[in-house]
Amino acid sequence: MTQYSIDDLITLMARLRDPRDGCPWDLKQSFASIVPHTLEEAYEVADAIEREDWSHLKDELGDLLFQVIFYARLGEETRHFDFAAIVDNLVEKLLRRHPHVFPAGTLDSRAGDQVRSEAQIREAWEAIKQQERDDKARGGVLDDVPVSLPALSRAAKLQKRASRVGFDWNDPLLVLDKIEEEIAELREAIGRGAEAEIVDELGDLIFAQVNLARHLGADPEVALRGTNAKFVRRFAHIEQAVVASDRDWDDFTLAELDALWNEAKAKGL
Repeated sequence: MTQYSIDDLITLMARLRDPRDGCPWDLKQSFASIVPHTLEEAYEVADAIEREDWSHLKDELGDLLFQVIFYARLGEETRHFDFAAIVDNLVEKLLRRHPHVFPAGTLDSRAGDQVRSEAQIREAWEAIKQQERDDKARGGVLDDVPVSLPALSRAAKLQKRASRVGFDWNDPLLVLDKIEEEIAELREAIGRGAEAEIVDELGDLIFAQVNLARHLGADPEVALRGTNAKFVRRFAHIEQAVVASDRDWDDFTLAELDALWNEAKAKGL
């Protein structure tokens, strides 16, 4: 049985983009047009990992790899870069960021330096990344935090970056105080019926909750995905009970539905 290689994948991508007999859909794509597909594939990888669906994960990782190959082909066509340049840049960067494993900065290196504890490694990693940011001369502390990140992830990254220059609380209880303050401000905005202000205050509240997650060492995106999955399980229990009853949804009071929710919760769903 033939086992294809990364070179085969690169060749396949080139054929798909061949102007004469390539795939019409692939030919009309651009860097910008495939970004939504890349984000979708990344989330599908995360979903497969959360479900521990390892056979499916293999497929999803392949789909995500294809996105990289697609970008590499576009880069080659526009003479910006090719796949070899992507790999070369990545290896060079990883060698630079792991001096405790590759002190000579090459793959031939065998003995690491004295940076060994996890805390020391993290400190060295951040110092190296900061030097890289300084070399890019991007300016502000927050300038290179990607705007395209999911909002929760970007909020956490913005807060973490600001924390590095001392703009942060040193106690999660202070963040809880800030959340209570934001709730009070949201209540006031709701009371006034000020729609634009309500949205603004709601954003502030969510931002403060992300900050609390960061202080507690939790990834807000992961936490919310877990809650989403829990909601689906519990709602499925309610739905099964409704279907089994031969009654319509409209026949159930909110109190009855809430009782079914609590029943699902008691079952550990």
